[in-house]
Amino acid sequence: MSVPRRGLVLAGLSAPALGVADCAREPGIPYLPPCEPWPQGIEGQRQADRGDGRYLNPVLAGDRPDPTVLQVGDDYYCTHSSFDALPGLLIWHSRDLVNWRPLVNALTQAVGSVWAPELIQHGGRFFIYLPVKASPNDILVIHAERIEGPWSAPVALGLPKHIDPGHAVGEDGKRYLFLSGGDRVRLSDDGLRLDGPVEHVYDGWRYPEDWDVESYSQEGPKLLRHGGWFHMVLAVGGTAGPPTGHMVIAARSRSIHGPWEQAPHNPLLRTRSPRERWWSRGHGTLVRGPRGDWWLGYHGYEHGFHTLGRQMLLTPARYGDDGWFHIEPGDGEPLPLPVRDRAVPHGLALSDDFRAPQLRPQWAFLSGGAGQLARVRVGDGVLRLQARGSGPADSPPLGFIQGDPAFEIELDLDFDEGVQAGLLMFYSPRLYAGVGVNAQTMRLHRYGQDLRAVPKPAGMARQLQWRLRCVRHVLTVFSRADATQRWTQFPVQWDVSGYHHNVAGGFMSLRPALYAAGTGEARLSRLSYRVLR
Repeated sequence: MSVPRRGLVLAGLSAPALGVADCAREPGIPYLPPCEPWPQGIEGQRQADRGDGRYLNPVLAGDRPDPTVLQVGDDYYCTHSSFDALPGLLIWHSRDLVNWRPLVNALTQAVGSVWAPELIQHGGRFFIYLPVKASPNDILVIHAERIEGPWSAPVALGLPKHIDPGHAVGEDGKRYLFLSGGDRVRLSDDGLRLDGPVEHVYDGWRYPEDWDVESYSQEGPKLLRHGGWFHMVLAVGGTAGPPTGHMVIAARSRSIHGPWEQAPHNPLLRTRSPRERWWSRGHGTLVRGPRGDWWLGYHGYEHGFHTLGRQMLLTPARYGDDGWFHIEPGDGEPLPLPVRDRAVPHGLALSDDFRAPQLRPQWAFLSGGAGQLARVRVGDGVLRLQARGSGPADSPPLGFIQGDPAFEIELDLDFDEGVQAGLLMFYSPRLYAGVGVNAQTMRLHRYGQDLRAVPKPAGMARQLQWRLRCVRHVLTVFSRADATQRWTQFPVQWDVSGYHHNVAGGFMSLRPALYAAGTGEARLSRLSYRVLR
């Protein structure tokens, strides 16, 4: 069944919105403002499928970086870097590469900050190879007989100096992981341990010295075998920094052991101008489409919205008569769907009635590591969060990824006498903004600091309703004791446009979140999410 066309909503961008007739373009460069509006999906969230046989990037809005895409028959699966979030490694399923539904969080054990993973199937078993920044750093592997799990406990491989594994099977039948920096290591036949030393096998293509990039940073190798060649696509230029830095390059070899030759048309994909809608485009995975054609899944920052993180994009690829893959960049305007009438229900509802017996897949602790999942219980319409620490910096908050430039959430909250609960836009323990409330006062949070006490509205004790509104980086918080009262606006508003990686590091996104500090328990019910036009 084809996906019905829904109402349309304009994305909020830093430049004035233009009508279709006003979209003058610089030759060869997609212009910043949206020449086509995004369709609305669940709760008004942005979705790619327009319902008319075309799609408009992103295919997964919000912070879905470093996509690894796997084809198994008629099905596609992907996952992304989850960094400090736990549970992590949310796996998505699609049948057309554009519409995606969530399946399961594959990682429920705190292992450190999870960077660019590799999702593969080999010998009828699924594997995820995941690099972690921890003590010590390493690359881990988890595996499962079914994509839905259960997934195994992580196994450490002993690779403390590398990130971004890419799995390949050579002409010799042996399994290999290609790594950052052009290195490679052989795996055991079961894929759960190393079977040889790390070797340096490839020096990446070098871009011109006058290009504006963050750093060379050769990483993200993804390999496939096609047309008698092993093809490797990888990223150089740094993952953030200048908008023109990140890029996708390619090399090929007749043998898994090299030698590797550089694609003569490198880079395959790159943001060429700050006027483009998508910045820092890179970290691509080539995948065969439903019609036997080729596509590239990759990520990029939306111009003006680094706060949303790196979003998952999709663009056509072509295998040329010259034996090379070529990318057809077209992420600034609607593109034909890879296939029609095969869409799964797209997206992930962010509203929650807390009647499920476990956390729904959108929720994760955004920092904190081990021990956090034991703090939360859910069911019978209530989420119960045990308090810890003194504030957002040491009381890891529970939140979710959202991908809309303008949205609003509402929730009901009550808390014990010794608790301070807070509603935030949270980037990291060093950078957040929002409001805390305790039995006596409200607290102003800004720049990652607890700045001062603010009187509570009259009649408010330890039970309240909250509304958080974030409209193109302007954050406003409202509260009231109950539904019989009018909303009271908190006396401070925030500009959170600078709460992102290029300011604070960490590679993450700015996310709605709730924290509970002190002693006791906070209870959350009736959370609703909606997109604002």
